Amino acid sequence: SDLASTTASSPKSKEDQVVNGHDEKENNPFAEYMWMENEEDFNRQVEEELQEQEFLDRCFQEMLEEEDQDWFIPSRDLPQGMGQLQQQLNGLSVGDSHGSEDILSKSNLNPDAKEFVPGVKY
Repeated sequence: SDLASTTASSPKSKEDQVVNGHDEKENNPFAEYMWMENEEDFNRQVEEELQEQEFLDRCFQEMLEEEDQDWFIPSRDLPQGMGQLQQQLNGLSVGDSHGSEDILSKSNLNPDAKEFVPGVKY
């Protein structure tokens, strides 16, 4: 255990302390320019990210266009004269109250009959 403690506590060699002729503790005068060392890699990475984003945007736009084609939009998909017909159809109602009373008075059905349930034998 004495051997392990002496190697762990030993100071770094002089070669480890000197980097580019400067001590590690001393500020590197070129520190603010160190990004330039990998400028080409950085540019390539940013360009790849931009291309990927552009590709995703194109795919998303194509998906939206396909979805628009699948939906039925009367104003777009019907001929011009059909729009007027569509408005007339929207104005129609399915029967009025007088018609339903007539149907009930002429009906042959038993209003006191049990409710029909499919699959049940009576």
